[in-house]
Amino acid sequence: MGRLLARWRASLQLRVVVLTTMLGLAVVVGVGSFLLDGIADGLVAERQKVALADAARSAQTAQQQFDAATTTSSAEVEQLAGDVVSALEGAGPDRVRGVVLLRATGAPDTAASGQVVVRDVASEGLNASDIPMALRRAVVASDVQQLQIVDLPDASGAPSLVVGSTVTLPRAGEYELYFVYSLASEEQTVSLVRTTFVGGGIALVLLVGAVAWVVTRTVVEPVREAAGTAERLTGGHLDERMRVRGTDDLARLARAFNEMAAGMQQHIEQLEELSRLQRRFVSDVSHELRTPLTTIRMAGEVLHDAREGFDPASARSAELLLTQLERFDTLLSDLLEISRFDAGAAALEPDPQDVRVVVHRVVEFTATLADRRGSHVSVAEPSGPCTAEVDARRIERVLRNLVGNAIEHGEARPIEITVAADEHAVAVGVRDHGVGLQPQQLPRVFDRFWRADPARARTTGGSGLGLAIALEDTRLHGGWLEVWGRPGQGCHFVLTVPRVAGRSLRSSPLPVVPLGWREPVAALPAGPRRETP
Repeated sequence: MGRLLARWRASLQLRVVVLTTMLGLAVVVGVGSFLLDGIADGLVAERQKVALADAARSAQTAQQQFDAATTTSSAEVEQLAGDVVSALEGAGPDRVRGVVLLRATGAPDTAASGQVVVRDVASEGLNASDIPMALRRAVVASDVQQLQIVDLPDASGAPSLVVGSTVTLPRAGEYELYFVYSLASEEQTVSLVRTTFVGGGIALVLLVGAVAWVVTRTVVEPVREAAGTAERLTGGHLDERMRVRGTDDLARLARAFNEMAAGMQQHIEQLEELSRLQRRFVSDVSHELRTPLTTIRMAGEVLHDAREGFDPASARSAELLLTQLERFDTLLSDLLEISRFDAGAAALEPDPQDVRVVVHRVVEFTATLADRRGSHVSVAEPSGPCTAEVDARRIERVLRNLVGNAIEHGEARPIEITVAADEHAVAVGVRDHGVGLQPQQLPRVFDRFWRADPARARTTGGSGLGLAIALEDTRLHGGWLEVWGRPGQGCHFVLTVPRVAGRSLRSSPLPVVPLGWREPVAALPAGPRRETP
């Protein structure tokens, strides 16, 4: 059932054909039923007209025979009635199924005033109880013929048409005379018409479905071709184009699509060239600045070493010069690294490493900064090894950035580092309790040169590219780098890498949302975004 629903949703042609066929079937059923009812009503009405005329002639003939009779006894009257009924069964152009002669409703059972009582007479297969009492009362109460369709099936199973009127028998008074006509012929005609309608309707519905399929295919095929071409364009095949056939609307669509694709290709190539030039410019500038920067730094170190002989203002300037030169050197290194990522030249050199060892190296490296800022750094780790195939240099750089940011923004509060592992992944969490982040700021944490507070100075000499490089290093490992934050409650960064290089992550052994919180999370993984608990 699921596959059928998926096919139904995915195929416009299938939906159009099925809906057109169903609508065609509804129209055929509605029109066919209307026409069939009209034909049946017309046949029955014509049959009633013929039956009334035939019954009137037969009743007149019977009355003439009764009027011409010279019978005197009850037996003779009964014999006359039986003969007339037998004669009427085969009389007229439309042979009747049977004739019934009944004593008038309400007449006495015994002779009175010289009248005789004649028993009811009916053709073979019929009896007095076959005539509805409502029809009998209507016949007695009216001077004209009465007609009714009665569920009195004959050998063919068809209903019957009963026409009744009154006649006067000699010496017996008023009697009811009924002619029973079979509707078998009309039933056969209606059945034949119904069969023809059903067969023709099925053929018509199938033909409508086939026509809808052909027409829809004619329209859908160019759309499918356009979708396939668009997918190939998305995949980087910018020279893909649609075939143009004719001059109709679909051809205009194909030409417009091709013109759009050509324009997109031109703009993308221009942007790629511009991006390539920008990357090359950044790389060239960074390399070219290395030589003068080295010279200036050497001179700055000489001045810094000799600052004790300077006046206070000059000594302070020498210190600031060396500090900013170190910061400039860091910025150039980060720019070169970013240019390598942008150019796709960054390569991973994985090697089995115990992530706990890398974490302790980072803690030792940042210990001086933590002491200066008054933050205590603690590490919670499992007792067993947390080995993963990683590029230790890159993972250490990621963790240095995370711990350095935590110290800078931690407001001299404790920094908690947590290491966790399962059979598929190893995760490191860095939690501070400092200024934190607004929910709307979380998606921008990893943007280049972005600051949560633009007015806040970088006291640790950061280049503004640390988290962007950390994200690129994480993606290079096929890992996840996620962050949670709340104003006044600090931030929690979680780095997750697979134990085996090249494998995809499905979950992290360390939740990014701290225990007791259910807050927004900025997840920027290299693979599929995972749901936060």
